[in-house]
Amino acid sequence: MSDITRQLIPDAQAFLAELAESNTRDWFQSHKARYDAELRHPAEALLQAVADYLRPHHPGIQGKLFRPQRDLRFSKDKTPYHTHLHLLWQLPQTPGCGVFFGIDPDGVRIGGGIMGLNGSALSRWRDAVAGQPLTRSYPTAGLAQVAGHPNPRDSGFADEMAALMDILALKGFQPKAPELKRVPSPHGQSHPHADLLRRKSLTLWRNVALTPPPDPVAAVCSAALVLAPLFALLQPILADPVAA
Repeated sequence: MSDITRQLIPDAQAFLAELAESNTRDWFQSHKARYDAELRHPAEALLQAVADYLRPHHPGIQGKLFRPQRDLRFSKDKTPYHTHLHLLWQLPQTPGCGVFFGIDPDGVRIGGGIMGLNGSALSRWRDAVAGQPLTRSYPTAGLAQVAGHPNPRDSGFADEMAALMDILALKGFQPKAPELKRVPSPHGQSHPHADLLRRKSLTLWRNVALTPPPDPVAAVCSAALVLAPLFALLQPILADPVAA
C-alpha cells in the first residue's frame, strides 16, 4: 500500500463526517487545503494505481473522481456538498460499464456494472433477456418457450446472467433493486427472468471490511477481477453493433 493511499479511507471518513455536520460553502472553503491533501490527492493516486494495474485487462481504462459539489438545480436539498467520496474507472471496451469505489462516514463500498441502460442498449438488454440471440454464441438446444415469453428462441443470456449474479452474491456482491415495479410490455409478468427485465441498470456492490485496515488499491483491483465475467457478459449488450 502506498503512503499516499494508506490513510485515504480513515481521513476521508473523518472529513466527510465533519462536512455532514457543517455542510456550508464557508466550512468547505476553510477546509479546502485539507480536502485536497487528505482526499483529492490520495484519490487521484488511487485512480492512477488501479488504472495502471488493470490496463492489461481493460485497455484504455480511465479513472474519474467525482466533484464534491452537488447539483442543486432540481433538488429540494440545498446543502452544497456531497458527504461521500466517489471514484469510477470507466471501461471503454464495455461502454457505460465501470468499477466503482465509494467512501462515506458510515462505510466503504466497491461495485461494478452499468449505472444506466439507455436507448439501444436497453432494447438489446431486454431482447437478450427475453430470448433474442446476441452475436456471441450461447447454448440453445432443448430450450422451450415459457409462459410470458414472446419468442421461442432463447440465447441463454438470461440464464447465464442469473447464474453469474448468484455466484457473485456468494462473493459478497449484491445487486441494487430493479427500477421498475412491473415487467415492461410485451413481456409477461410471469416471465422467469422478470427481475432482469425490470432493470434499467445493473450494478453489484460489496461492503469493504475496515478491520484490518484495507489496502484500497488491492481491494479495488481484486474486485475488478472478480467482476470481470460480468463485464464480459455485458459487452455485447453495451457495444455499438454499428461501430463493431
